[in-house]
Amino acid sequence: MAFAIARVYDPPAPSDGYRVLVDRLWPRGLAKARAAVDEWAKEVAPSPGLRTEWHHAADRAGTFDAFAARYTAELDANPAARALLELGREHDRVTLLYGAKDEHLNHARVLLEWLAAHGASVTR
Repeated sequence: MAFAIARVYDPPAPSDGYRVLVDRLWPRGLAKARAAVDEWAKEVAPSPGLRTEWHHAADRAGTFDAFAARYTAELDANPAARALLELGREHDRVTLLYGAKDEHLNHARVLLEWLAAHGASVTR
């Protein structure tokens, strides 16, 4: 099993394998057919309160570590995160899709690190 992340707005690639959207909200302006999503795992996304707090932060770069710590704690207690690990065992490759513009400071990166810490092979 290998996990990777990609921006949902980028064209799908044959190497993506099983494509899972990990955002709580559907990406703005994106048709479902164009997204080529195999599964929408919105339950694994940050909680609504944490997501709202993060999106309204004046300095996202300065608060990313705090956000990552809180989101990691949510993942530790989230059965959907464990289900995602199991999904990785069912597929050779799983690409986690996110809609954020920043490819470095986003919840999908934190999720990828959490998966790696729990034994999953990841591509960074």
